[in-house]
Amino acid sequence: MSQAVNAAQPGSRMTREERRVLAGTLVGTTIEWYDFFIYAQAAGVVLGPLFLAPVAKENPGLSQVIAFATIGISFLFRPLGAVVAGHLGDRLGRKRMLVFTLILMGISTSLIGVLPTYAQVGILAPVLLILLRVLQGFSAGGEWGGAALMSVEHAPVNKRGYFGAYPQIGVPIGMILATFTLWILTSVMGPAFNEWGWRIPFLLSIVLIVVGYMIRRAVEESPVFKQLQERQKESSAPLGQLFRYNFKEVALTALIFIANNAAGYLLIAYFSTYAVSALKMDRPTVLLATTLASFGWLVFTLWGGMLSDRLGRVRTFQIGYAFLALWAIPMWFLIDTKDIVWYFVALFVMTLGLGLSYGPQSALYAEMFPAKVRYSGVSIGYALGAILGGAFAPMIAEMLMNEFKASWTIGLYIAIAAVISLVAVSMVKETKGVDLHVAEAHAEYVREHPEAAR
Repeated sequence: MSQAVNAAQPGSRMTREERRVLAGTLVGTTIEWYDFFIYAQAAGVVLGPLFLAPVAKENPGLSQVIAFATIGISFLFRPLGAVVAGHLGDRLGRKRMLVFTLILMGISTSLIGVLPTYAQVGILAPVLLILLRVLQGFSAGGEWGGAALMSVEHAPVNKRGYFGAYPQIGVPIGMILATFTLWILTSVMGPAFNEWGWRIPFLLSIVLIVVGYMIRRAVEESPVFKQLQERQKESSAPLGQLFRYNFKEVALTALIFIANNAAGYLLIAYFSTYAVSALKMDRPTVLLATTLASFGWLVFTLWGGMLSDRLGRVRTFQIGYAFLALWAIPMWFLIDTKDIVWYFVALFVMTLGLGLSYGPQSALYAEMFPAKVRYSGVSIGYALGAILGGAFAPMIAEMLMNEFKASWTIGLYIAIAAVISLVAVSMVKETKGVDLHVAEAHAEYVREHPEAAR
């Protein structure tokens, strides 16, 4: 009996290797998203004036929109990263791709910390910045799918939601680290942060990458992928099979992710900028409140994964998105009070909807695809959903504010996205308990008998 089947026995204790897997996926995604979020938050604070100086001088509002747009540029290259890492991950293994994406993200993030500004090299400064953002996007596109599958494919069948929540909580932990780092630096350094202190959090990525690399090297390859390699006599073309037989699943995974990613990137990159720039609230206090609110995202994401093992993936998603749709508009009236306590409450309550619609994601997506195309399927669907959802969410929010001068219009935008994702997830047949090996056997049968797919 295989390791995966043994692990599926209810009540079995967590093995040493399973603990390593959870640690590896958690640490890796935390570091990856710390890198990504440091940029997202810096874009709303200092990068516009430093790298877009002429625009910032003539039109500060436009400079802010363009700075937020640079966040979205990297998302456009996530599908490419998902295709490459997914294709190689389905052929060579999840582990190798996880190590590769971690190193690539770390290098590109660290280099941002040493970039010359517009005042030093002119137009070359934003060009180099965008190039490194492209590398970040490429890396992020391949990161999540591998981490999600390493955790889910090692999990007991009755705990896939819980195991799959570990790479998910790396996202809020990464945000907590990024926001907390910025809070400390802005509190201690004052104006010097805008001059040169902003480079420090990017350079700190070097230390984090070394730690993550050592942990991920110790993790074994996924047992499901090992069995897939044992069965394969010759290499196949998983990408072609993915789009031929699983296009519907790719489309649904993208649509399911839209609202969570859009709302998540407002939490990551927009709320604090809006509070400081538009409401004139104290920046260090706002960053601290945002950091504390992010703990709600962490707790509710882990709870969402655990809850999906009881209620099912689809039902947990539905609850999360229904809540997010209902809260998306009212929370802005709390934020606009300019009271830091109500600001915290607004963000913390929103994280309940974020967590319940994020915790079950790894398990749901993994269970929707056969093993041979699973890495490609979940990575590409996730990347496309990120483009449609979070890529330009901060920019769209800024444009809505500039046009309508009413923050609740941003809430309406998120509410509409939540309804779209709610409808999409409701179209998925419940996957909880699906045998990951049976799914692969079925896919093999469909490939040999095309009429079965009709």
